Amino acid sequence: MDIISTLQQDYQAFPANQTYSIYAENVYFEDPLNKFRGIDRYQKMIDFMDSWFNDIQLDLHDISLSGNVIKTRWTLSWTAPIPWKPRMAIPGWSELKLNTDGLINSHIDYWDISLLNVLKQLFQVK
Repeated sequence: MDIISTLQQDYQAFPANQTYSIYAENVYFEDPLNKFRGIDRYQKMIDFMDSWFNDIQLDLHDISLSGNVIKTRWTLSWTAPIPWKPRMAIPGWSELKLNTDGLINSHIDYWDISLLNVLKQLFQVK
């Protein structure tokens, strides 16, 4: 299994049809809103996004592998489920660390904008 091409496909299909088998059972995940361990919690987080947000898109701008670290640069965007339906976006990057079995055992997301600036997007009028 080529993990880079699998990740590229997962980003393109996000949040549907994710390949959870590339993650270790006790994968560590962190972003500005979450911090937890376990593939079950990771899958529940993605399922929540899929059921709560509309028109989710995860654009992959760059992906690279160096040693046991994969870095991705991306923009996550969605339509908020509120009456005026603002389009929201978070640009950022991820650092994925592979264990000795070649599975992702750490996935840390970094946002290029603050949580406050994400929330401000709720009040944008087009």
